[in-house]
Amino acid sequence: MMEIKTDATLLAMREAGRVVAQALAAVREKAAPGVTPAELDRVAREVLTGAGAGSPFLDYHPEWAPRPFPAVLCLSVNDAIVHGIPDGTPLADGDLVSADCGAVLGGWVGDAAVSFTVGRARPEDTRLVDTAYEALEAGIAAATVGNRVGDIAHAIGRVCRRAGYGIPDGLGGHGVGRTMHEDPGIPNEGRPGRGVPLRHGMVIAIEPMLAGGGLDAHYTARDGWTIRTLDGSRAAHAEHTVAITDEGPRVLTAL
Repeated sequence: MMEIKTDATLLAMREAGRVVAQALAAVREKAAPGVTPAELDRVAREVLTGAGAGSPFLDYHPEWAPRPFPAVLCLSVNDAIVHGIPDGTPLADGDLVSADCGAVLGGWVGDAAVSFTVGRARPEDTRLVDTAYEALEAGIAAATVGNRVGDIAHAIGRVCRRAGYGIPDGLGGHGVGRTMHEDPGIPNEGRPGRGVPLRHGMVIAIEPMLAGGGLDAHYTARDGWTIRTLDGSRAAHAEHTVAITDEGPRVLTAL
């Protein structure tokens, strides 16, 4: 279901988005070689609790998942694309991390993700992450009244393909509102001028996901949640919750 939000609702959603941004900033600051994903999850929990916010991730249980998600943070390392479950494995120097977090505040959801290297970055990882953010910015720039969902998808896909990266099949963005996943779906590749028209008051999560090896194929790990690249290459993920407005796209999950 897609709900057109009022201007007052967009302001409320900005507050939820601000909490998400603060949580991700705290996670990134804490991340270092030797720190575990479970410790980073605790950092995100503390930020949410301190803001009086809940988590749309914790205990989320879609039909395809074997069990509810056990954390407030998705922490995906190296070849993990998305949905990584934070565990006690210490991060190593050079690990490529994607952190995805959400918050529920006042009945409204914010959702965002960042990718970064722990310690010393490999040049190829830096390029991959930079391209993910470039694709995100291209998608946001296309999120204007009068465009369609396909214009966002085309903008993202063009950046990813031009750089030679894979676009994981079936993974993409979504509407955001009272729940974390609403209509419309926002693919990471598509044809311009196609799909749902963009209107003032729509709120969507735009989230490019890139596979460094160039393949689109992926698989789900034994935990039933973590999605990994098929060839073991590293992946990057960048995401913002964005409001479509008559004045242009408004990022709700920026600091």
